[in-house]
Amino acid sequence: MPRLAVTTHGIKKQYGKVQALKGIDLSIREGEIFGLIGADGSGKTSLFRILTTLILPDEGRATVEGFDVVENFWEIRKLIGYMPGKFSLYQDLTVLENLEFFATVFNTSIEKNYDLIKEIWVQLEPFKKRRAGALSGGMKQKLALCCALVHRPSILFLDEPTTGVDPVSRKEFWTMLRRFNNEGISILVSTPYMDEAALCNRIALIAEGEILQTGSPGELSESFEDDLWSIQADKLNILLPLLKTHPATNTCFSFGSSIHLSTSKGALDQRNLQAWLAEHDQRGVLVEKATPSIEDIFLSLSPKEEARK
Repeated sequence: MPRLAVTTHGIKKQYGKVQALKGIDLSIREGEIFGLIGADGSGKTSLFRILTTLILPDEGRATVEGFDVVENFWEIRKLIGYMPGKFSLYQDLTVLENLEFFATVFNTSIEKNYDLIKEIWVQLEPFKKRRAGALSGGMKQKLALCCALVHRPSILFLDEPTTGVDPVSRKEFWTMLRRFNNEGISILVSTPYMDEAALCNRIALIAEGEILQTGSPGELSESFEDDLWSIQADKLNILLPLLKTHPATNTCFSFGSSIHLSTSKGALDQRNLQAWLAEHDQRGVLVEKATPSIEDIFLSLSPKEEARK
């Protein structure tokens, strides 16, 4: 049985009247890239802050590398790297001064773990005398990651690291993550981007402080029990509210240039769906069976009313 890098049992957290986490149970294996997938306000950051020993849970227990987040927080802080969603390095220090500071905090040096951060540092080095606050968004991201890695942590926590980053930089970032993972670093990453779920070994879907489902992207796709239809028509703005009125509709939402409609298994076939749309004056209709994406699965499980009929 694989060793567990992170465990949580019944973790709850409340801010005033807002229940941010409602009993989170997770087991994250050593050596995997684990994605926490959910929209803003779903509880991802609260869970990360508990696991990185920055805040205390109201109820429940969590461990990181076998250490309790409440009782053994000093041991955990030596073992982890944390990149928060908001840039939080010293903006008045230069790029080099920030990296040297974090190396000193962890009683190491840039040279000692240079092989791990080299790929990032060669991109930062031309700007090493520039103040961190004057960097572009993509370069700030690289500096924050470099500082989180300089002490070679055994587990890396990345809270929405690609939010606001251009597609090319996002792809480059994930390529680097796979290399760090191949170096033996366990990675826990949160993201609102459903397409990034496919880049993880396993994922957990989270909404309104609750875990909806956990598994590999393939396992979650296979667990989708409904028929899924991709539908195009000349007037998508009219098509979406129309499909929501169909008695067989379970979920219905825009998906790029088409509408994704889920119906109970066997409730509809392609022919009678096309006929129903023609009866309702839809033109240029194209109906095809679709393979469920992580977004389809998330919306089918989401408690949000807008994802449902």
